[in-house]
Amino acid sequence: MPRPRQALLSRQRIVETAAALIDAEGLEGFSTRRLAAELGVRGPSLYNHFATKDEILDAVADSVTGQVDVSFFGTVDWREALRRWGHSYRAALAAHPNIVPYLARGPGRRPAALTMADAVYGGLVAAGWPPARATHIGALMRYFVAGSALGSFARGFVEDPGLYAEQYPHLTQAHRLAEHQQQVDEGAFALGLDALIHGLSRTYEEHIGPLPPLPPAGDAY
Repeated sequence: MPRPRQALLSRQRIVETAAALIDAEGLEGFSTRRLAAELGVRGPSLYNHFATKDEILDAVADSVTGQVDVSFFGTVDWREALRRWGHSYRAALAAHPNIVPYLARGPGRRPAALTMADAVYGGLVAAGWPPARATHIGALMRYFVAGSALGSFARGFVEDPGLYAEQYPHLTQAHRLAEHQQQVDEGAFALGLDALIHGLSRTYEEHIGPLPPLPPAGDAY
């Protein structure tokens, strides 16, 4: 009887399987041995496609960043571009929160991450922001979006009204937050993003020049 053929490997299959493992088990539980077992191959087979574990993590991180839409920069007002990009960025990271700590280290040599940074920086400079300030805005957006995607504020409260009733009189409705997790977390992000853009708009007008009124908002997220 012929021996069963080993499953064919590709970079894409490795990355997709690694992403699923990290989603399910976190970065701490991820290893090349665990990945190879999930793929049904021997560990050394992975090294025909990736030299190190970090290269695999880089590829997973870049695949997540590649889901972020940066097409708004240069096509709509920079304020609206930031808003749309922020929502797209958060959606991509929130779908894969376990990889966010790795992503937060910066773009490194990852193509999708560098493409995103280039689009944002170029769009802001073209809109009149000084290069240094454009860099600051890109950084603060990363801090804000990554922080929001790391976990759920609403799910941090237990669904036990008795916990809050006596000792925490201002939190008597906190047990209901987890029930409304999506509304709370997404509402908080939208509010924070709008406030951030409003503050940046004031800074722009104080130091660079007047801004035109924004056109009616496009498709909402």
